[in-house]
Amino acid sequence: MMRLKYMLLLCFCLPFFCYCQQAGADTVAKKNSFKIAPFIIPAVFLGYGAMAGGDNFVHDLDVTTRAELQEDHPFFSVKADNFMQYAPAAAVYALNLSGVKGKHNLVDATGIYAISFGLMKASTLIVKSATHRLRPDGSTYNSFPSGHTATSFAAAEFLKQEYKDVSPWYGYAGYTVATATGIMRLYNNRHWVSDVVAGAGFGIIATKVSYLVYPKLKQLIAGKRQQDFSLVPIYQEKAFGFSFASRF
Repeated sequence: MMRLKYMLLLCFCLPFFCYCQQAGADTVAKKNSFKIAPFIIPAVFLGYGAMAGGDNFVHDLDVTTRAELQEDHPFFSVKADNFMQYAPAAAVYALNLSGVKGKHNLVDATGIYAISFGLMKASTLIVKSATHRLRPDGSTYNSFPSGHTATSFAAAEFLKQEYKDVSPWYGYAGYTVATATGIMRLYNNRHWVSDVVAGAGFGIIATKVSYLVYPKLKQLIAGKRQQDFSLVPIYQEKAFGFSFASRF
């Protein structure tokens, strides 16, 4: 039990460490043209997950953690993780619609999140198919990495990037929800620890890449012209709606 308690404590603390490290890395990265620093921590997560295939401490922790969780909570079954994985991304829209503006307008933010989600989904599905890892509950051979965790951490990084200049607490909240999602996947006996850690890496990297790709993609679609979009919620004749405008 002590090992499990330390592991869970690490899981809760890790996203805050990750957030702080990335915030510092973002500052350092501004001085580097390649901006490698922000990708170091999620890359470590991926490396940790990849080690699960061998006979080492990562594999041992997977097995012992699963055994202890099942011994202490054999009938645990909660479906909240199916909804929590999207909560940080939903918060971006809720904040925008409530008047708390983020880094981008809703159109650009949606484009960025769409790219992030697409990259995350494609990469995790490819790796799931290639690794063919059996889930701890023995249900299917698509355990690695955790798709729910990847989705939640991609959304958490999206929330952090959009609102880090407003308040770092938005990022903390997003990463807390993402971590809780990953832990629930362990308690539901749907994933190994290494699946969850790797999933976090996939999610964070997908969103970071989307922020690099989107400006180039937008410029490619719009050509050399400057293009501005705005999507503003309106209330008119007792009905809610949106006002969309574009300027070329």
